[in-house]
Amino acid sequence: MGELEDAVMTRVWKWNRPVTVREVLEDLQQERSIAYTTVMTVLDNLHQKGWVRREAEGRAYRYEAVSTRAAYAAALMNDAWSQSDNPAAALVAFFGMMSEEQRQALSDAVRIVQGPETVPAPEPVQAPEAVEPREAREEQNPGAVGDASGR
Repeated sequence: MGELEDAVMTRVWKWNRPVTVREVLEDLQQERSIAYTTVMTVLDNLHQKGWVRREAEGRAYRYEAVSTRAAYAAALMNDAWSQSDNPAAALVAFFGMMSEEQRQALSDAVRIVQGPETVPAPEPVQAPEAVEPREAREEQNPGAVGDASGR
């Protein structure tokens, strides 16, 4: 998605409601000079790509986002990664560009995707056998030399 498509989608997500070409145009014109037909074409392209849906309102359309900005970002990353001739190297380079905060977010995301760690179930603990009196143990093992007290 190009810069202009991103600028249009940013408004659609920010407003979180169906928007008209005119509304997006007026907001974009605060930053740059742009034609109505350009914004209309961008929204039509976004509709064809499946990023927005539209409903007719008179002679115009109202557009609204189909998915979240997070899903859009994920799709962009997936597209870029899938075009690499060496996906592992691309990931290493990408991770190298990340800030510590981004690496932590990545670590959190991996934990979420992997689910709870599979920890083996603890082995059942057997109840200790009844402790025999010292005299009974000594009778069973007459060759034993004293106990911990030095006897």
